[in-house]
Amino acid sequence: MKRVSILAWILCACLVSAAWAQRPAAKGSADWTEFHRTNMMRWNPYENVLNVNNVWGLHRKWSFKTGDWAQSSPALVNGVLYVGSNDRNVYALKASTGKKLWSYTTDRYVACSPAVANGVVYVSSYFGSVYALKASTGALLWRTGVGWPVISALAVANGILYASTWENDANAPPTAALYALDTSTGNMLWSYPTGWGGSSSPAVENGVVYVGSGDNDIVALNASSGALLWTYTTGSGVGSGPAVANRVVYAGAGDNNIVALHASTGALLWSYTAGSSVASSPAVANGVVYVGSEDNNLYALNATNGALLWSYTTGYHVRSAPAVANGVVYLASNDGNLYALDASTGAKLWSYHKNGGQSSPIVVNGVVYVGAGNHYVYAFGLNKGQK
Repeated sequence: MKRVSILAWILCACLVSAAWAQRPAAKGSADWTEFHRTNMMRWNPYENVLNVNNVWGLHRKWSFKTGDWAQSSPALVNGVLYVGSNDRNVYALKASTGKKLWSYTTDRYVACSPAVANGVVYVSSYFGSVYALKASTGALLWRTGVGWPVISALAVANGILYASTWENDANAPPTAALYALDTSTGNMLWSYPTGWGGSSSPAVENGVVYVGSGDNDIVALNASSGALLWTYTTGSGVGSGPAVANRVVYAGAGDNNIVALHASTGALLWSYTAGSSVASSPAVANGVVYVGSEDNNLYALNATNGALLWSYTTGYHVRSAPAVANGVVYLASNDGNLYALDASTGAKLWSYHKNGGQSSPIVVNGVVYVGAGNHYVYAFGLNKGQK
């Protein structure tokens, strides 16, 4: 597989019942603190404003112009939206108005999704630096270099920050890795090599970190020590950041397959073959796995057996990850559109042309937030009083 293809897969990560009982995030935590959200499913179980009956009324509440692409997926905590841009900055915006509260300039473009925990915003740059910033002011707390570009989303759990690197030097030996850093100091705790190409956005659940790698593997590592627990080998590179729900790991790969693996053993439970490579990270909600593909489709699959429930065809590749909230799936396609689809049927309920980009949307308290390739960050909501 060509190096440029694997880079596209990993970039998109910056950019998962009725049958099974879903486990919500911590009680009352409506915020979207990192790429996968705290429940590792890209599903917000606390959304109760937007639904299939009113999402058609979404309109642009505000837009914020950055200096370059805003392909980073946002995070929202305590009424503040945090998002990176290819203009090298990470921005803190007031979620209700889009007003800039602060910005911090890094050493290279910020394509990955930030992670926010305990009053600290963690971001990374294509230059290979990881930053910890004070969430209220943007003041630098620490900075750690990890050698190679960090372009997949960050994850934080139990005082550890997980960051994947991309090795882009064709003349150098493969040195990409998943790094674990102490969130308080930035000190490196451990690293795990992911081979040529790099690794996807990590997901952390029950003391285990799951990540896809450019050398065709999905691996499970002890989150504290980095010890390898199991490996599942696909037919091509894995740029799809795994989602975890009910002790099952869901991910896509460059061999066109979407797989469900037993979280404890890595045993294959089922696979579904799409029409092209799968770089989109899955979202899981109410017994359904939603995932995009380079074949322009969003697929809805039964989480128990992988059976196709429906698919929706967009105008181009689907590399960003969907978000699910209150019966609606939100999806950004490389055709430049942001879509809202009925999660049960796949019927289109609403769309907005935002001019490209691979940012993955988030949904919090009746508002959809997403970045775009036209150098804007958008917020979409309902008119006041609309239900």
